[in-house]
Amino acid sequence: MVLTSVWETRGQSRAPSDQTLPGRAEVTVVGGGLTGLTTALLLARAGCGVVLLEARQLGSGTTGRSTAKLSVLQGSRLAGIRSRQSAGVLRSYVDANREAQAWVGRFAEEHGVAFERRPDHAYANGESGRRLVDRIHGAATDAGLRTRVVDDVALPFPTYGAVRLDDQLQLDPLELVTALSDAAVAHGVQVVEGARVHSVKGRGPLRVLLADGRELATDRVVVATGMPMLDRGGFFARMTPARSYGLAFRTPGPAVDGMYLSVDPPSRSLRTAPGTDGDHLLLVGGNGHTTGRTSSELERVEELRRWTAEHFPGADETHAWSAQDYLTHHSLPYAGPVLPGSDHVLVAGGFAKWGMTNGVAAALAIAGQVLGGHQEWASAFRTWSPREVRGLARGAVANGEVGVQLTLGWLTPPRRERGSVVCTHLGGVVRWNDAEGSWDCPLHGSRFDSDGDVLEGPATCGLRTKTTKTMDEEQA
Repeated sequence: MVLTSVWETRGQSRAPSDQTLPGRAEVTVVGGGLTGLTTALLLARAGCGVVLLEARQLGSGTTGRSTAKLSVLQGSRLAGIRSRQSAGVLRSYVDANREAQAWVGRFAEEHGVAFERRPDHAYANGESGRRLVDRIHGAATDAGLRTRVVDDVALPFPTYGAVRLDDQLQLDPLELVTALSDAAVAHGVQVVEGARVHSVKGRGPLRVLLADGRELATDRVVVATGMPMLDRGGFFARMTPARSYGLAFRTPGPAVDGMYLSVDPPSRSLRTAPGTDGDHLLLVGGNGHTTGRTSSELERVEELRRWTAEHFPGADETHAWSAQDYLTHHSLPYAGPVLPGSDHVLVAGGFAKWGMTNGVAAALAIAGQVLGGHQEWASAFRTWSPREVRGLARGAVANGEVGVQLTLGWLTPPRRERGSVVCTHLGGVVRWNDAEGSWDCPLHGSRFDSDGDVLEGPATCGLRTKTTKTMDEEQA
């Protein structure tokens, strides 16, 4: 089945990108999602010569498949950060997201991007979730947010209260992408779509090598692809890839009054969106899992459908989709040098499904590093910091599981008899995704289409070790 987000079918119009690759650039940004576009725009406004390279189309990755909540509350995330990091680091993280949210709000107003202000709720399904609600409220208030605990959550199923934060934002992410792209081009950014980067080599200048053989010389590179495709820095071992699912339903009126995210199982995300014909849409998300590590992705989509039909009878499905993001082991995003002591190659990622604010904060932090600016909160986004020690135990468990998945993939008899489909990143045996018709690697989240071409992840080369005929037989 084809999974397409509600935003991708709305046909945002923008000027076609320039397909001509220049010979040289001052700064090359890799990745045409929210983070990459914001970074390119910020640097171009400051007078830098910027080229932005996108492997597919602008916004076609995580940005265009987001639920597009620009919230600083973020479910249980603040409590999770506080459990691993100091109160000061938590405040810096919140300050970063506040500044990013304000930046998007100003940009949207100035460029005619529609957005809505809504309260956000982190709600509990049960008693354990209620205890977590209290912890979230404590972490949020310590970080300077005006949250409050409410008992009446106003949802059509039982809950055990919620943390509420008023005046958060929601919008159409691809409408924002279009406005950012137009503004970036107007400031001189050269946008090249269909340009998949294979590697970055050399120094002074750097050489950006594309999968089709073309190359570009540049003084700096910013890799804004969620998971860097550069193995230097070992970011693939410092993050865990996660997929989650979304559905859109047409409803007679607004089905919920605000944004909602559960803090305990089952994972559910709710928000509304205006339809294209004056109608109302309910967006339902959840059922996330580590990429490539579930028995059936399709069953997770179907379970969301059954849950929605039970609690929102009469809702008429219009779209189904999924998205991928990356969770860091120390609970904080990355924005900074790929290697310590050098600022020639910078990376951004690890937004833990909150890239609508974290991605913009990362762009602001990277632009500050390139231009010599300073934001006090940017220390929370450092790529190399002693605070990563707080995530060592979690990282050890995650990487231990990667080792288990690698071994199981090669020892499973059915795959050994037919020959295995092997990821070109680190040799993991990929698994067939029955919801999206893709090959997904359970190690670090690389994904490939049914023909073996790269969709996303740290892999830069397509699948090689299995013929298309054999792949078709396995799909059947």
